[in-house]
Amino acid sequence: MARFKDNNFTDRLSAQAKAKQALLDKFKTRPAPDSPEMQAKLAERKAVAEAREQREAERKRLKQEQIEREAAEKAAREAAEEAERNAEALAREQADKDRISRLLADEAERKAARDARYAARKARVKR
Repeated sequence: MARFKDNNFTDRLSAQAKAKQALLDKFKTRPAPDSPEMQAKLAERKAVAEAREQREAERKRLKQEQIEREAAEKAAREAAEEAERNAEALAREQADKDRISRLLADEAERKAARDARYAARKARVKR
C-alpha cells in the first residue's frame, strides 16, 4: 500500500516548474511553419476547407433549385386553378345567357300567340 507523501511547498514549486518546462519543450519541438510537414498539414486543411465550401455551395444550389421548382409548381397550379375558375365562370355566364335567350324566346312566343289571339278576336268582331 502506498504511503501518503507529504508535499511541501518546494515540491509543488518543482512540479510546477517541470510542467512549465515540458510545455516549453513541446512548443520548441514543434516543426517550423515553413517545414514540409507543416506545409503538408496546411495544404490538407486547405483542401478540407475547399471541399467543405464546395459541399455547402452544392447544398445551397440544390436548395435554391428546390425553391425555384416549388415556386414554378405553385405558379402552374395557381394558373391551372385560375383557368378552371375562368372556365367555370364562362360556363355559368353562357348558361345564364342561354337561359335568358330561352326566356326571351318564350316571351316572344307568348306575345306572338297573344297577338294572334287578339288578331283572331278582332277579325271575328269585324265580320
